[in-house]
Amino acid sequence: MPTPSLSEHGTIAVLDVGKTNVKLNAVTVDGAVLETLSIANPVLPGPPWSHHDLGAIGEWIFCGLAQLARRHPLSTFVASGHGSGGVLVGDDPDRGDGAALPMIDYEQGPPEVIRTGYAPLSGSFFDRGSATMHAATHQARQLYWMQEREPQAFSRARWYLGLPQYWAWRFSGVATSEASLLGAQSHLWNVAERHFAPIVDQRGWGRLMPPFADAWQDLGPVRAELARRHGLPQDLRILTGAHDSSLNHYRYQAAGLREFTVISTGTWIVGFSGQTPLDRLDEHRGMTLNSDLFGKPLGGVLTMGGREFSHVAGRDPPDGPVPEQVVLRLIAGRTMALPSFGDDSGLFPGSAGQGSIIGPKPETAVERKALALIYCALLTAECVEALGAGSLVVLDGSFLRDPLYARLVAALLPGRHVRFNLDAYGVASGAALLAGQGIRRRPAPLSLAEPADVPPLATAIADYAAEWRATARRQAEPVFQ
Repeated sequence: MPTPSLSEHGTIAVLDVGKTNVKLNAVTVDGAVLETLSIANPVLPGPPWSHHDLGAIGEWIFCGLAQLARRHPLSTFVASGHGSGGVLVGDDPDRGDGAALPMIDYEQGPPEVIRTGYAPLSGSFFDRGSATMHAATHQARQLYWMQEREPQAFSRARWYLGLPQYWAWRFSGVATSEASLLGAQSHLWNVAERHFAPIVDQRGWGRLMPPFADAWQDLGPVRAELARRHGLPQDLRILTGAHDSSLNHYRYQAAGLREFTVISTGTWIVGFSGQTPLDRLDEHRGMTLNSDLFGKPLGGVLTMGGREFSHVAGRDPPDGPVPEQVVLRLIAGRTMALPSFGDDSGLFPGSAGQGSIIGPKPETAVERKALALIYCALLTAECVEALGAGSLVVLDGSFLRDPLYARLVAALLPGRHVRFNLDAYGVASGAALLAGQGIRRRPAPLSLAEPADVPPLATAIADYAAEWRATARRQAEPVFQ
């Protein structure tokens, strides 16, 4: 089939599978979201473990896609997914949900025997791409759990597929591996050396790993039987798909940005930079080694900023933006939130569960929210400084709902060019832009804004930030000494 020019593409259907919600988007080839359908991502209890209800999700996806096809000229389908999701499948995508064993919900803790048995097999930092994180986060640990708990069903499995590639397989029947998804702390792929981690050979998993495909590769049309059954366009093309945060990074690459750091905010603060030297990565400070869509290393950093914000702001923080005068008053009084309140130490090793507020305590809900905003701006600046390289810093995500967030980050980073993007659909936009990879003749459109009125905040916060950083590091492990 000849490759169409970008102008000939119709609308792109983007499936975005998150841990909490699943979204179906109709998106233009330039990345503009036209319509979104959403459903909660259901989890069922064991046995054999808590797992996602792939059958229910699939029926909703097929039905929702048929609805979108009646309203938009869908030409292409592409899926994104989080890096802790993978599915062990059989050889028939039409046999139930196709899974050989239920897809593990990564937020449950594995049995102690699984945790201790996996640890010595996990390899070096570059084999893992991260520290070993909480619960069942890593795909390799999930595979180990499945193999140990259900060896007979495991032995009959045909493929192990990352979450986006699972849905591509359900639609096209073609099984693939993809670099950015395997490079998202799966513990299966060594990004730096571009080979599978030793655990893959040690456990005999090589037979489960299908050939690699680029995220934008056309795997063929939707399966004819699936199209007939659900009323889908019979000529709908299926792309390989990719890791959600890597797709968000790609939309800036597609827009022509070079040598930049992107910080995305939500439950996690996620930072990526393609210029961070590999020897700068420190797994004990929440740093990771990811892959971009082209298989190249991305220095990363992770900290649970959204959860930290909630701990400090408390339940039901007031709506509306934080008043600047409240922030300035807290800064002047040296009221500080110190890491970390949740079970993730982030950039301050040993700080999990040790979070505290020092100085005059915030007395009102507005003051608590303002302190949470200052705290998360400080965490953001720490993420940028950890990654190091690149003068351009791009902020996106949910923290930007408060206009003061971008201004605070810019004030904390006086030597950087801080810009922000208010588009809330970065993953969907990046996924849709895959349809133009290789045929796009000009950069994809992108609108970035510059924080205003930064100098007054920069003057007020400079000494405060230095004191906060020194205090936070004193309370962390001696890695900073």
